[in-house]
Amino acid sequence: MANGVGEGCAQLSAVADAVLYEGYLLYPYRRSSAKNRVRWQFGVLLPRNWVERDGPVTPGVSGSADSWYQRTECLLRVRRADAVVRVRVRYLQLQYKQVEAAGADGVHRPVESLRTADGVTRLSFEEAVPRETEVAVPLAELLRGGRSFAVGAPAGAEYEPLPAGAGRIVRRRREARGGTTVEAEPLGAGLYRLRVRTENTADAAGPEAPRSAVLGQALLATHTLLAGDGAEFVSLIDPPAGFAEQARGCRNAFTFPVLGGPPPEPAGGDGATGALLLSAPIILPDHPQVAPESPGDLHDAAEIDEILTLRTMLLTDEEKAEARATDPRAARILDRVDTMPREVFARLHGAIRSLAPAPRPAAARPAWWQEGGDDGLCPSTDTVLVAGVPVGGGSRVRLCPRGRGADAQDMFLAGRTARVAAVFHDVDGSVRLAVTVDDDPAAELHDWYGRFHYFRPDEVAPLDRAACPAPAAAPAPLPDRLQRRPQT
Repeated sequence: MANGVGEGCAQLSAVADAVLYEGYLLYPYRRSSAKNRVRWQFGVLLPRNWVERDGPVTPGVSGSADSWYQRTECLLRVRRADAVVRVRVRYLQLQYKQVEAAGADGVHRPVESLRTADGVTRLSFEEAVPRETEVAVPLAELLRGGRSFAVGAPAGAEYEPLPAGAGRIVRRRREARGGTTVEAEPLGAGLYRLRVRTENTADAAGPEAPRSAVLGQALLATHTLLAGDGAEFVSLIDPPAGFAEQARGCRNAFTFPVLGGPPPEPAGGDGATGALLLSAPIILPDHPQVAPESPGDLHDAAEIDEILTLRTMLLTDEEKAEARATDPRAARILDRVDTMPREVFARLHGAIRSLAPAPRPAAARPAWWQEGGDDGLCPSTDTVLVAGVPVGGGSRVRLCPRGRGADAQDMFLAGRTARVAAVFHDVDGSVRLAVTVDDDPAAELHDWYGRFHYFRPDEVAPLDRAACPAPAAAPAPLPDRLQRRPQT
């Protein structure tokens, strides 16, 4: 996006590329791996008659649910009357890579794999082609009804002959039909609500067909980048106090917008704004960044680069050969890992982003790294005072994540009620409450599995004014899931 914020735009593009290929191919990067047989999990826009064959979709910000549309709503603060908004819609178009063996009769027949005379094995697999469409729309046009534009991609096929006439590779793409509409409405002096809606406009030939049969018509990993010339976007996570109500009025479906580019320095002030915005099917914080130590994409941003790199290094020669035959992106990962300089690998071990004074431990308790540091702690029976009320396992609370610096996903739980499962003392001396949300259909499962949401004591309000139930005289040993401390 040529909008005068080149460095920030380049940084955001790196994040957008990570979103585009998140989960595209997972370790061990082989076709035979079970996790690589169920793909395309984020931002998948399918034909409407297929998605709604059993009824309308239920809107939500989760981009892991199949839908036929995405809707982004955000706040735009305009600085000039001639302001322009640039919109870029990006996605992947599925491409079927079919290996075909040449028969004695000259006819090519599809096969799952083929080893040619040069000793290389070729595998049939689903690839993807990146697509994007960008438009620049003046504010005046947005207010007159907006603009609609096509974001689809045509069908196509390419043929690649294999050595010694052994066969060929055929790459086929079905047509992907899509359209985007962008419009704005005034909310006050210099403030507008911007709405971007992208839809899959195709019809599935067979609404009862399995998902795999209609993925060729889908827009995969769909997301939107926005840039403002003479305008800036308002954070929905940390809006200025005067825009908090308007921010709450924004309705996003199957995607969520966050500010892009580097965070302002120094941070502070009343709320956050910026010239760039990324609306992604994966919930991110404002100003997301790819770690500068990361030498390349591993398609699994929730994993640790060092661990994935080490495990990839340890693949057998046979496993690496299969990964290379699976997909060119897997081959590039292997090339990067196998030739990684020692100093680049060393940087993956960790980095210090900031330092803060460590709290002094209680005089009567050893430091966490010393023997006896955990003595007397019991997550299921410990309590912590919140507004003068002891809160512990079994307490009911209302969630009130702090307005600034809170995790983006925590903000969606603001105002909800929850039950405290445990009180954890972290190694830095802080305390976290592990909770399950009351109206979460999977709350019982999360509690059994030990998968909790974590909040600080000052981010909850007690609903039970009475003290917590007294612990039993000799509590039973806790399962391992409650012995673990949260990672913060």
